[in-house]
Amino acid sequence: MLGQLVNQTSIAFSTFSVQEGIKQLEPLLVYIGGIVLYGIFIFKFYRFLSSKDIFHLNLQQYGKSSFAALRKFFRVLLYILEYLIIFPLFTFFWFLVMSVILIIISKNYTIDQVLVIAVSLVGAVRVTAYYNEDLSKDLAKMIPFALLGVFIVDATYFSFSASLNNLNGMVFKMKEIIYYLLFVILLEFLLRILTGMFVRKPKPEPKKE
Repeated sequence: MLGQLVNQTSIAFSTFSVQEGIKQLEPLLVYIGGIVLYGIFIFKFYRFLSSKDIFHLNLQQYGKSSFAALRKFFRVLLYILEYLIIFPLFTFFWFLVMSVILIIISKNYTIDQVLVIAVSLVGAVRVTAYYNEDLSKDLAKMIPFALLGVFIVDATYFSFSASLNNLNGMVFKMKEIIYYLLFVILLEFLLRILTGMFVRKPKPEPKKE
């Protein structure tokens, strides 16, 4: 028995080749690379989406002026630039990402249902970001990592032809998408206003001499 096992092992080792090894490892490398790239994207995506203070552009530094009225005007202008121009662009991107993921995962949802769930997720993540950023991060990464989990467990679950048809159907829902985008923008403004009114920043500790 032992001699037969040693003989079979030696035969197996004698048939190794570099070309065969490369051919065998190619799918493995593709899977590893794909999972890593998707994981990095989702990691950056959910951390950004779930941050209370999304932008760290510090545009306020460009609004400095020796005149108080002019300085206030620049600050308002830059605030509008952040949350009426830049924020809507990012929101539209988040909304599209969530919609695409839901379309790929779901089999029975209509386009209208997918859009409602996607904007609900984005809105819920933004609301919870003002309550607790850890909770917001958990919500933001839930669906994207669910897609990865389903793919790893059963890749045959996905129907790419059906998903492609649903994605094409989103083109005819642009009016609804714009309504949802406006809602998320108004929601963000309301959250920031309420936070400014009712949440006080902690006073800085006095410097020790």
